[in-house]
Amino acid sequence: MRFFAALALWALAAVSLAAPPQRHLVDVDGFSITVWEKSPRKPRAAILLVHGRTWSALPNFDLQAPDRSVMDHLSALGYATYAIDQRGYGATPRDPTGWLTPARAADDVSATLRWIDKQRRLPSRPALLGYSRGAHVALFVAQRDPGALSSLILYALPGVGPMAEAVAPPEPPRRPTTRFAAAEDFITPGAASRDVIEAYVTQAVAANPVRVDWRDEAEFEFDAGKVSAPTLLLYGANDPLLDDTKATFFAALATRDRAFVVLPDSDHAAHVENSHLAWVRAVDMFVGMPRAAAAAN
Repeated sequence: MRFFAALALWALAAVSLAAPPQRHLVDVDGFSITVWEKSPRKPRAAILLVHGRTWSALPNFDLQAPDRSVMDHLSALGYATYAIDQRGYGATPRDPTGWLTPARAADDVSATLRWIDKQRRLPSRPALLGYSRGAHVALFVAQRDPGALSSLILYALPGVGPMAEAVAPPEPPRRPTTRFAAAEDFITPGAASRDVIEAYVTQAVAANPVRVDWRDEAEFEFDAGKVSAPTLLLYGANDPLLDDTKATFFAALATRDRAFVVLPDSDHAAHVENSHLAWVRAVDMFVGMPRAAAAAN
């Protein structure tokens, strides 16, 4: 018992004293994508985190609030942990066109997964976790490039039906983001302290002062029958995106290696709310599960 208590204290100390993330510039078709990394000295596996529609990697996955960085926690558990800033988000400049499209986003994530695999040469290819719109991107990648990942985590996955084709304006609107928008996912009373919400709002708006503009969203095609990777669906219980269609999607997955986890007393921001350790545990238990047919290099 004393050994496990000491181990727990060491893990907490490692998380609390974690260094800032390392920034990498990954070349994709002549364009530099920022990828952030926090890793232990000898990782046992790798994971790539993909942020959502409005806010970039660091406010979501390396939130500077006490004990709220999921990158710190995953690194302390032995994962080489990477988080991508997609084009126009955080430290990655906009695409030269001014727009981001589903195909472009998916190609960038696929290239980053393969870059991680070459850097690390671990026993299995990286796991891929997408959050909200990032879950759409991750699902799209899993269908288009299944050989690039070892397992798939769809966190707060939005709708999986066909997307309507919207007419894009001639130029990207480049609308400013707002503090109100940064706080609107915290809907469960008491699920996060005011200090945590304030930290998220401040860091999210500072990293993403202008909203990224997407177009050609009808390119997204979602077919559970094309998903062969081990797949975890992960939600906060009060997330408005959790509905009956997700159970239907889950049942239709081609893989039998699958799990569906719903975290109590949480919502669309479960990863930075009081449920954050349960969120990390769910990811670790699924990604770290021994599998006879791991995707080998």
